[in-house]
Amino acid sequence: MTSQSPLVLSAGQVAERVGLSLSTLAKMRLSGDGPHYAKLGRRVVYRPEDIDTWIASNRFRSTSEYGSNR
Repeated sequence: MTSQSPLVLSAGQVAERVGLSLSTLAKMRLSGDGPHYAKLGRRVVYRPEDIDTWIASNRFRSTSEYGSNR
């Protein structure tokens, strides 16, 4: 039996996965700083690959690189 990744993750699952609170994740949706998301009815969901892409896009080698990415 093979284990498949879920098609979408809830906001709670994403918050736990990346170590953020739900309120921080919600603020990031408002500001556009967070990962891409979708709305299914009232439900906010995230694709696992969008979370991985967002994490990869926020990688830095030094603190001096951080300011140039914003």
